[in-house]
Amino acid sequence: MNPDNLSARILAVGDTHETELPLRWGDSDALNHLNNTLYFRLMEEARMQILYEAGFELPADAGPILAHASCDFLRPLTYPANVRVTHKVTRIGRSSAEFELLLEKAGDAEGPYARGRNVLVWMDYVANASAPWPPEVLAQLGALFRPAA
Repeated sequence: MNPDNLSARILAVGDTHETELPLRWGDSDALNHLNNTLYFRLMEEARMQILYEAGFELPADAGPILAHASCDFLRPLTYPANVRVTHKVTRIGRSSAEFELLLEKAGDAEGPYARGRNVLVWMDYVANASAPWPPEVLAQLGALFRPAA
């Protein structure tokens, strides 16, 4: 993590972050629908872009792990398209944070194509145990996420 990337504002419930990712033609099935597993890949790529943008250096002695991932498939995503993945903080605990994720087609105002849920847990990798979120990590994430309206 980069200590120069700190902000006085910490991550808070209701904060959001958007990442736009292109679909690839080869990710579609014979009906031109995005394969179900790729929805999780889009969520993963957006999450990793957030973590790297926040200055996380992997591997490290501590960091976040994905403890839960789920997805409700609402409408089929089809190629070509850019997908906007929005993370919204719904809960921050001692060592975990929960996010609602929306996957939408950029330029399509008809609503989400999928809705997901992720839980990240801050881990001490050496002790193999959860640990409290370090304040500097919450500040780094708070600097990237848009405050709740």
